[in-house]
Amino acid sequence: MMHKGRFSWINTRFGFVMVLIVLVWAKTQLANIMDFHLYSGASIIQVITLLLNPIPIAALLIGIAFYFRKSKLFYPVAIIMYLINTLLIHLNVIYYREFTDFMSVATMLGYNKVNQGLGASGFALTNIHDLLYWIDVPIFIVLFLLKKMHFDKQATTKFMGFAFSTFAIFGAMTVLVLGEADRPQLITRQFDSKMLVKYLGIDTYTVLDGIKTHGVTEMRKSAKKSDIDNVLSYVNNHYADANAKYAGMAKGKNVFVIHLESFQQFSLDLKVNNQAVTPNLNNIYHSDSTIAFDNFFHQVGQGKTSDAENMLETSTFGLPQGSLFATQGNNQTFEAMPNILKQNGGYSSAVFHGNNASFWNRSNVYKNMGYQYFFDASYYDTSGDKATGYGLKDKLLFYDSIPYLEKLQQPFYAKYITVTNHFPYSLDNEDKDPNFTTTNTDSDVVNGYFETNHYLDQSIGEFYNYLKKSGLYNKSIIVLYGDHYGISNSENKQLASVLGKDPSDWNDFDNAQLQRVPFMINIPGWHGGGINHTYGGEIDVMPTLLHLLGVNTKKYVQLGQDLLSTKRQQVVAFRDKDFVTPKYTYTNHVLYDNATGEAIKNPSKKVKAQVAKYKQEVRQQLSVSDNLNQKDLLRFYKPKGYKSVNASDYNYSNGLAKLQRLDKQLGTGSTSLWHERGDKKSQSLYETDAPEKDKPKSDTSRIQQVNPDGGDDTDGGDDTPNP
Repeated sequence: MMHKGRFSWINTRFGFVMVLIVLVWAKTQLANIMDFHLYSGASIIQVITLLLNPIPIAALLIGIAFYFRKSKLFYPVAIIMYLINTLLIHLNVIYYREFTDFMSVATMLGYNKVNQGLGASGFALTNIHDLLYWIDVPIFIVLFLLKKMHFDKQATTKFMGFAFSTFAIFGAMTVLVLGEADRPQLITRQFDSKMLVKYLGIDTYTVLDGIKTHGVTEMRKSAKKSDIDNVLSYVNNHYADANAKYAGMAKGKNVFVIHLESFQQFSLDLKVNNQAVTPNLNNIYHSDSTIAFDNFFHQVGQGKTSDAENMLETSTFGLPQGSLFATQGNNQTFEAMPNILKQNGGYSSAVFHGNNASFWNRSNVYKNMGYQYFFDASYYDTSGDKATGYGLKDKLLFYDSIPYLEKLQQPFYAKYITVTNHFPYSLDNEDKDPNFTTTNTDSDVVNGYFETNHYLDQSIGEFYNYLKKSGLYNKSIIVLYGDHYGISNSENKQLASVLGKDPSDWNDFDNAQLQRVPFMINIPGWHGGGINHTYGGEIDVMPTLLHLLGVNTKKYVQLGQDLLSTKRQQVVAFRDKDFVTPKYTYTNHVLYDNATGEAIKNPSKKVKAQVAKYKQEVRQQLSVSDNLNQKDLLRFYKPKGYKSVNASDYNYSNGLAKLQRLDKQLGTGSTSLWHERGDKKSQSLYETDAPEKDKPKSDTSRIQQVNPDGGDDTDGGDDTPNP
């Protein structure tokens, strides 16, 4: 009897709600400790807020059930609110393991644009303790079925709902006051997401982010033509002239942009078990025909790869939350590389990518950028084991792209987006090099990373051999860049020993230094290259390339500066407002000396003033970019002589048929490689050791092919060339 009396309160409505709130609190603490690691380095106030902040919003949401007096409404409402809380926690856990950040509302709204192909990664991001986030659900079901728990048909007083809501709001205000006391202007200044979650919790962070997202939507609606003036003023004041030594030296050449997925700078020249991880990339990096940068940083935010593409194509940043491609790409106005080169040199343009056209909303974004052709997964055989969860394997992508590449009119701007070196860095045994042995750390991610690095490097070597045999090599420049980090901060201590570092000494400074990614401009036939130590980032690529191609960028809206200009600044802004310069690294609110790697705890007045100036420059650059993109201000500005893109003119189906028809229409005026070779195919020149190359097509595939425009030339659609 005592046992029954002791726990009978659980079967009351109040008791049931309290149990759900306690479970939300426990699951949040599990995530904070095991996954987010928020208690690490937390102040006393932060520890208190971390312990308190899950309770108020959970109480507010689950407590809504008290406003429903009938049990058939009370319990479903309470359970639904509880499950929403649990789902929000677990989704953030999965997302954090990959992105080391929390999900924004913009990311959630754009999820359908990025979810294709995430299956393999999502599964790899699960841990055994994830069962604890959901184990209570079947336990509840069993207890109710066995009648150990039951619905309480006796309604609570009418006052209960109001009292519960009042308590929850008071609790939320208490947490907010503690947060504001420890970090003034916490909400108004919108510190990084981790800081907001530490003080206010995931629920409150999500609500605040939703309010901010709505504000951005309203901002776009209320934008005025005069808003572009501040942007133009910034661009004019920060313009860096082209270096006469390099300006126009690649004019008229084809441009290949090879996107090295998740590839970091430290892999170059690295030896594992006395074997070079990337021998082909090493040769390109050290070639006297290459301008290489060893202090080049990625600057992506939550948009990851899409942010990197946006910076390279437009010289503007991604959004502070979410992906510009996914959330605004359908109707965003761009001044992008394909359209600028089309109007300054008659370039044709194409993207080759082995994933779905809808991934990151590329099929819409590329049209708004002015890309004429997009050869996505629907153009290739991705059946069987020819693809990973993120698309066609790299060796096959380069090989299978040749029938389309050889039909492009020269000069062309062609981008290849590789995928095999993508988290979770797993490679089929048949694709592993038997002569390469990877690391033997305790991390499967780190060990796999160098295997996929090596595979990517081999694919680059094969493609280079084809370019040389086909004659395209000497007519082109080849740009290779890493889009973002591959090994997340949570794995860096496992990586430390591979890089000759002591894991116990690893800190935020080391994490910041690992944000370096390769950037190389290979110019065959020219021999004035070398490794450039200039500090820069992805925002600077577009003006650098355009100047090399002889395009005057003065009239375009570009927030980066030519990396080769003698007048450029060397302050590299990160999306979270941290930064790096040749002398200092500022990360996670701590300033470090690059020469020593030590934190500067008592900076001089001179250093304080210099750092304050850097902070202001970083905030201004990010603010100008956000204002430009969130309000879509380029719709109000058209440079003299510039023709805006009409996305409706482009359709990405039947790409090969369109190129063939164009080649035929041009006749002797055609400049395609196909025409130069006397209408002969060049794929026979391509040598690859990809074991899947000659495998017959099967009925299974690791990716679901989705092309919103239809597909390749087998569907019998329109073959009118894109403009």
